[in-house]
Parts: sequence; structure tokens; C-alpha cells
Amino acid sequence: MTDKLLLSRRKLIGGLGVGAGGLILSGCDALGANEGFRSVLRSGEDLTYRAQRLVSDRNALAKEFEEADMSPLFRANGNIMPASTDYAAHLATNFADWRLVVDGLVARPLSVPLAALMAMPQRSQITRHDCVEGWSAIGKWQGPNLSHILSLARLLPSARYIVFHCADSFGSHPYYESIDLVDALHPQSILAWRMNDAALPVAHGAPIRLRVERQLGYKQAKYVMRIEARERIDTLYRGKGGFWEDDVGYQWYAGI
Repeated sequence: MTDKLLLSRRKLIGGLGVGAGGLILSGCDALGANEGFRSVLRSGEDLTYRAQRLVSDRNALAKEFEEADMSPLFRANGNIMPASTDYAAHLATNFADWRLVVDGLVARPLSVPLAALMAMPQRSQITRHDCVEGWSAIGKWQGPNLSHILSLARLLPSARYIVFHCADSFGSHPYYESIDLVDALHPQSILAWRMNDAALPVAHGAPIRLRVERQLGYKQAKYVMRIEARERIDTLYRGKGGFWEDDVGYQWYAGI
């Protein structure tokens, strides 16, 4: 996909996000509740997904930058402090007893302490975060490759999707996201526990967040507590594969 097409896709989704994401985050969901608007958001998703999978190199890297390019301000949006009492307890102990659960369609379910994630082989990358609301920022991320963790858990042949269950929620709706195995096994897909050479801040998803660099910002799940391998995502929650996809109608595949 050419730079021109990528830019057009960012502008289209970003422009829609100013209307949908911005209103919802400010407490107004009238536009997001409109089925006509949801249809616009959904239009072309399947074509874009299939076309990109067909013509693009599955291991092609998102552009990486130099430290001099890093943004002086990297906004934190969505939830910036989970309301969960369990999360508050983990935060009070600096996540000393926190564990990342990896389960579902795996041969070897895992419960991984934060210290073990820090001790795994690490990837560091400086990339641009493109938000559906229309803004971008460049930041530095460090953490183990998601593919390494999935290899330790040994995915079963029936696994097709990876779901990220998070500590935060919007009202009664838990936050979650999902990606397919192509993105899950991509070399730039990491579980980041460091941001800009410091421990990941709470507002940005501590103790770990997903970085899947060839997707728009809302796919970068924060406060990841559990990773589940699944054959289907249409039977989970409202069936669209993520909180914003379920609630607003954002595209499940947000590749850029």
C-alpha cells in the first residue's frame, strides 16, 4: 500500500473519529448510536483487510524513528486510571504480585510475573501512534515480543485470534481488543512495559500495554491482564472484536 493511500486511510478514519470518538469520550454518544454512521465506519473494512493481507509483506515494518523525533507530549486518552479494586491493589504494591495470564487455545497456559516479562528478550522501537481522533505522537516502547510469549504458551492449531482482556472498563462494559495471528506474530508487536526510557505510566497502561504498530491507536490495548487465544471472536461480548468496535462501530481491522 502506497504512502498516499496510507495517508488517505489515516485522514478518513481520523476524520470520522473526530465525530465519533471525540463525542463519545466527552460523554455524547448520539452519533455513535446512529446505525447509518456505524455503517459508514464499517464500510470497506473487509476489502481493506483482505487486500492488505493479499498484497503486503506480512513482516513489513511500520516506520521507526530516531530519539530526536520523539514527541515532547504524548497524550493519554481513553481511561487513565482503571476503577478496578484489583488493579488498585496491584498498583499499591508496584505490581509485585501481578501476573499476566495466557490461556484459551494453548497447550501450556501461563501465569507470568512482571519481573519475568522484563527478563525476557526485549525489543525497543520508536514509532508513531496514530489516533482515530486525528492526532499522532512519536514515542519509544520496550518489551518482549508477543510472538515469544505465544511460543511459550504453544498455540493450538485451532487458534486464529488473540484477545487482550484489560483491567479497565467503561461502565459495565469491560475493555478488550483482538488481533489476528498475522499481527500477533509480527516482529513489532510487543507487550510494552517501558515508555520513553521509563516504566510505563499508569495513564498509558501500566504495567503493560499492547503495541501493534501497523494498527491505529485504539487497537493498542492498555492495562492488559489476560491474553486469550480463540478460534472465533464473534461469540465474545457483542461480537465485533473490541470495545470500540462493539460500542461505536469502529473497524475491527484498523491497519495503516
